Amino acid sequence: MMPLLTNWSPPSRVDSYRPRFFCEREWRWHVRLMPPLFLLANYYFIGSAYFRNPFTFVIGTALAFSLYWFSVVLITLTVRWSIRHYPGMQQTVPRTLVMLTFIGALTIGLSIVYVCAYSTLTSVPFTWLAVRPVWIVGLLSDAFLCVALGLFYTYSQWKLELQEDEHLQRQALQSQYDTLKGQLNPHFLFNALNSVSVLIGEEPKQAEEFVDKMARVYRYMLQSGRSNDQSACVTLQAELEFISLYADLLQVRYQTSLRIDHPSYVSSMLLTRSVLPLSLLTLVDNAVKHNTMSTGKPLVICIDVTPDGWLQVINNRQQRTIRLEAIRAGLVSLVARYELLSSEAVVVETTDDYFKVALPLLIV
Repeated sequence: MMPLLTNWSPPSRVDSYRPRFFCEREWRWHVRLMPPLFLLANYYFIGSAYFRNPFTFVIGTALAFSLYWFSVVLITLTVRWSIRHYPGMQQTVPRTLVMLTFIGALTIGLSIVYVCAYSTLTSVPFTWLAVRPVWIVGLLSDAFLCVALGLFYTYSQWKLELQEDEHLQRQALQSQYDTLKGQLNPHFLFNALNSVSVLIGEEPKQAEEFVDKMARVYRYMLQSGRSNDQSACVTLQAELEFISLYADLLQVRYQTSLRIDHPSYVSSMLLTRSVLPLSLLTLVDNAVKHNTMSTGKPLVICIDVTPDGWLQVINNRQQRTIRLEAIRAGLVSLVARYELLSSEAVVVETTDDYFKVALPLLIV
């Protein structure tokens, strides 16, 4: 059964005839404004003969209709052009002045066209005395229109930015939650402690090194999650050193079932670039979580840095069936955070053979 849409209402007959050029609000405004403007304009130019003579009434109405929509289309195009070239909230004053200048010039020209058209098709003589009141009324209307449009557009932009801020705050909270889960991952901690308990009896020296690396890994994770600033970054060098330690811990757990290849060479200039902390942890954990691995079919994760400034992680696909709600939540959050910091989008590429994620290196 389909849910009831409580806020839905059937489209009116007015909206069913709306041209695609106009939005719903514009169309309803013009349809309501037309009748009184037609009457006032025709009475001003033609006088009482407009209501007494049926032929004059038809001609005057058709003329007013044509001139009205011709003017509306020109003014609408001018308004949209002004908004497109001055879209920001901080550009409210120049946007309003540009609209007022161009629409005012358009009104002066159209007023002359109006009077010429009426003098040609009706008995109204063309005089500058008849044009002058049209100029005055038109320019006053333009001033009101431009100020109203400017305020309405600024209010709409403010609401849009407020919604975007709320969306970003939700993303930041989700990111903090994901980071906290990574810091306190009980599954990883349980496996690490099991590995330590085995190594203590068999390889005491290796167990000591394992504990040292685990402490350094958790220190880095806790320091990375301590900041409330979701735009805080670390150097690529620090992130690569961290993931090398983390990979050593995973290697003890999975042995030959897992292989993590690190970059063979990275230029010193790229090592000073920045990434979001725990980016590589997210991508490596994502590969481990979503793929099966065994000694005969190991999971191979390749970490590389391209010369043009991209950090990429590629793994062979050996897809594991997991719960739907757990699918790549950390990756989605990571992509959303990078969208806030870089004009270049994160590249996610999936084929039958491999899964690849490329992160742009940031210049902070």
